[in-house]
Parts: sequence; C-alpha cells; structure tokens
Amino acid sequence: MEKRTLLAVVLSVFVISGYYMVQGIFFPPAASVVTEAVETPAAPGTSREEPVSRIPAGSDPIQSAEEGPVAEQRVTIDTELLRVTLTNAGGDVVSYKLKEHTEGNEFVEMILAGAEEPHAFTLAFGDATARPVGSYFTVVRVSDYTVAFYRDFTLGSAGDEGMFRLIKTYTFKPREYMFELTIHLEGGHSTSGFNFSGAAYTLTFGPQIGPYFEKLDQRYEYRHYYTYTNGKQKQEKVSDQAPLKIMTRPSWAAIAGKYFTFIALPYINQYEMEFSTRPEPGISSASRFSLIRLPVNSSRTEDTYRFYLGPKNQNSLAVYTNGNNDFNLRDMNLIKVANTSGFLGPLETVLKWFLTCFYRLIPNYGVAILFLTLLVKLLLFPLTKKGSESTLRMQVLSPKIKEIQAKYKDNPAKINTEMAELYKKEGYNPLAGCLPMLLQLPIFIAMYNLFNNHFDLRGALFIPGWIPDLSLPESIFTFAPFRLPLLGWSDIRLLPFIYVGSQLLYGKITQTPDQQGNAQMKMMFYIMPIVFFFVLYDVPSGLLLYWIISNLLSLVQQVAINKYLAKKRAGMAVANPEPVIAPKKKKKR
Repeated sequence: MEKRTLLAVVLSVFVISGYYMVQGIFFPPAASVVTEAVETPAAPGTSREEPVSRIPAGSDPIQSAEEGPVAEQRVTIDTELLRVTLTNAGGDVVSYKLKEHTEGNEFVEMILAGAEEPHAFTLAFGDATARPVGSYFTVVRVSDYTVAFYRDFTLGSAGDEGMFRLIKTYTFKPREYMFELTIHLEGGHSTSGFNFSGAAYTLTFGPQIGPYFEKLDQRYEYRHYYTYTNGKQKQEKVSDQAPLKIMTRPSWAAIAGKYFTFIALPYINQYEMEFSTRPEPGISSASRFSLIRLPVNSSRTEDTYRFYLGPKNQNSLAVYTNGNNDFNLRDMNLIKVANTSGFLGPLETVLKWFLTCFYRLIPNYGVAILFLTLLVKLLLFPLTKKGSESTLRMQVLSPKIKEIQAKYKDNPAKINTEMAELYKKEGYNPLAGCLPMLLQLPIFIAMYNLFNNHFDLRGALFIPGWIPDLSLPESIFTFAPFRLPLLGWSDIRLLPFIYVGSQLLYGKITQTPDQQGNAQMKMMFYIMPIVFFFVLYDVPSGLLLYWIISNLLSLVQQVAINKYLAKKRAGMAVANPEPVIAPKKKKKR
C-alpha cells in the first residue's frame, strides 16, 4: 500500500513538473535577452527647469524657440471612468486614475512613480536613447475631453534649417478606458524632413503600470509582454539587461499585470517597438514601452495612436472585438490579453463560466467558490470512489504480496515476475489507484489559475470584517510596518491555520492501518501540510478558501466512502470465508 501511495505522489510531482515544463516551452513567462544593450533613457522629469531639450551627441541639436510658456501648467480630464492629469512640461501624462477601481481608499493609479514624478507618453526627438522633451508647451483646452499641447522648435545650431511645430493632442471618451494621442509635426517650407539618429521621434510609456505592488514574484503579481500580429498573439521575453526590440510591426502590443493592462495600437505604417524592464532609481522593476517613429521624409506628418490603460477583464476588452465602442474598432481581439495562456486555458474558461453562473444565483464570490468546489467534487466522485476501491483491493492482496516478497527476497526479478502473475490472475491493475489522482491534477491546476487571476475576485467581499477582498491575503491582526525576522510576515492570518487543520484532519481520516506505522507516510501526512502552511501564508484568500473547502468536502466524501468500503469488505469476507482447518485427531494407542 505504501509503495503504491509513494508511486502516486511521485507520478503527481512528475505530471505537475511536466505541466510547467511544457508551459514554459510553449507559453513562456516574460524573460529574454537581446543581442545589443542600449543606453537607458533619462527619467522623465529630470532637469525640467531647463527649457532646452537635446538629442544624442552626433546629431544636430533641436532647441525650443524663445517664445513660449515659462511655467508649468496642469490640466485634469474627468470622464465617467477616468481622472487624468496632464502637464504642459513635455505635454505628458502624470496621473491616470481609474474611478471604478480602488486601492485602499484611493482610485487605482495606472502610472507608478520611481524616484521622480512619473511622466508617461513622453516624446523624444530620435530613438529610444534620446532624452524626452521637457520644454513647457502652450495648452489649448479644445473641449471637456480633448486637450492639445504645442511648442515651436528650431532645427540646427544656428537656426538655418528652419523652424517646426510639435503638437500633442489627447482625445478621451466619456465611457472608454482607451484614448487617442495624435502627434503632429509641421515644418513648413524650411524643413525637408525629420530624421534624428535614425528616427523622427519616440513615444514612451513608463516607468511602470499600476496599481502599486511590493514585488513582482511572477505568480501572484507579474508583468507579461504581448504582441499581436496577423491574428496571432505572442508572449515576448524581456530581460532586465537590455531592451527588447520588436522586429515585426504588430497590430498592437501590451504590458499586462495580474488585473490591469496597457495596450498600444499604432495607426501608422513606419514604426518600431521596444519593451524594457531595466530598473531605475526608486522603482525596482520597470515596464517601459517605446514606440519609435521611423524617419519622415516630408515637412509634415500627423500620426495617430490609441492606448488602452485599464482593467484586464473580458467585459472591458470585448467591446473592441464586437464594435461596441466609441472608436468604432472591431475585431481587434484585445480580449486575448485577458485570456489565460497555456493548454489548460479552455478548462479554466469552463470553470470560470460555472463560477460566474453561481455568482449570478448568489452574488457572493466566496459562496460561488464553495458551490464550484462542490460541483467539481461531485463530478470527480466516481474517480475518487474507484481509487478507494482499488485501495481496498490492494489491502486484500497485501498478504499474498508479502508472501511473495518473503519467499523470493534474494531474487528481485522473480518477485516482479510473480507479482505480475498475481495481478494478472486477480485482474488487478496496480496503477488503477494512481490514475484517478492524476486525472484530477489538470482540474486542480486550472482551479488554482482561475482563483489567482480571475478579475472579478479583485475587491470581492466574502465575510465583512474578515475577508473583504478574495484577491488579497486576509488578516485578523497587523503589526506593519514591523515584519517578523526571517519570515517577513507583517500580519497574523487565520485562513492558513484553518488550511493546516483541515489538511491534517483529512490526512488522519484517509490513513490506512499499515500507513500509520510508516515513518515516510507520517512525514507526508503531517510534515507536508506544515511546509505548505509557510508556502501559502501570503497567497490570495480566494485560493486558500478553495483549498479549505476542497479538504472539508474531501473529508466528508472520504467518510462516506470508508463506510461503503467497510460494508463491501464485510460482504467480501462473507462471500470468501477463510477455510477452517480442523485439528487432527489423535491416534488411539
């Protein structure tokens, strides 16, 4: 029995390892290396008091014309969904808040700051190594949802190449997380084109998408990088060592976090893209995106870009596939950013559908998780029952197996042969008890991914005062900012203790008599839950809730199966009674 159980554990570990290995090959996480490193752009906001912005050495300098504003001016755009703050210092976005999503008592901020105030959607004359323009622009408030920034620049050190105007126009919509940014370069008769170090200009988003996080562990908080070209989505591999230049011209590119995403849609033909994760002062992990406009061989150009910066859920992204949006976009397939990657994605989609159905019946995701776990247990009950019956059959055969092992203890090959004959004679498959466990693993992994990534669980209340957000770890007492040495805990959580109790109780119920005296089995049943206690201490409460409910339902299920097996064992004893050998009679003398 114990060998069979250990075999099941080994096979389970093999299957899980194989899953993540295949996942890593065909659906890799974000991490890569490019062949050539480039200089990190200076942080937006650096030396904002200097009115002159220069391109890299070796190229003609571009200078702001003398006429223009000399002080910073800020503009706020309020829509039904957004509160956006823009500055005339470069014509950049310095704050982008989502009104329908909160972080604590504040709106979710989608542009995270480093050591300096964040400046997103910056423009630099030249490629991605050029310094962003920091000059003060003239502000024109076109409407409640449209604002333009313009500034005149001279081209050439002596101004003999002429003057051109840069205009950045932002257009928002009342019910859209997407907005439009138009870049207009107007040179007139004195400017023949725009080519600075092989590029006209570079638009950059960064330094990091929100909301705030403590660290990117690539499991409970992450940044993934995608491109979408010719109807196919690709997850890009980006390294901290150097930017990754996208060699194709995708329809869109995205930086996706766990619940929110940034998506760029260029509506021009001549461009290149770069992703960069190189850290900068004040922020340990950056996620920059640069859109490089290739040289313009005419005196004017007007380029339009659209950017989505908002929740990574299907309801918000599906409108750009079905055309139900204010930009009249259709078949953009932005929803692929929200879809689960990996070959278990379809199974996760089915589970998500059931979870949503249960939520519609009772609008509490904690209750919906309970019902979904119950449904899965009911569907898997035949497999669980079959595995338990296999365990009973193994217990019946155990005396014969021990007899073979004792008889041929010096001949392992003979032991294997005799046991194979025994299994064949009895019609028993030794893997019959392992297969049900292995078949449940894909469902377990899909459930794990679902509860860890489903957007609607963010901010979902289960029990007021205890579990206010199923996407975060719960807490019954906090001593932050103090953290326990070694462990790093800043909160006392109750769910991990309940999990350990349910796991130990389940292990106690499922133990068989021959396992109770086995040291290896004791370690697996008692030590492993304690190890998982530390591993799962800071996971989202929705995950632990699922695991606890699963353990309790398995416990009830196992008690019922044990009663069934006891009756079956008694029936087998009646049908096949052990032969009674009468004592031999003594011979009369």
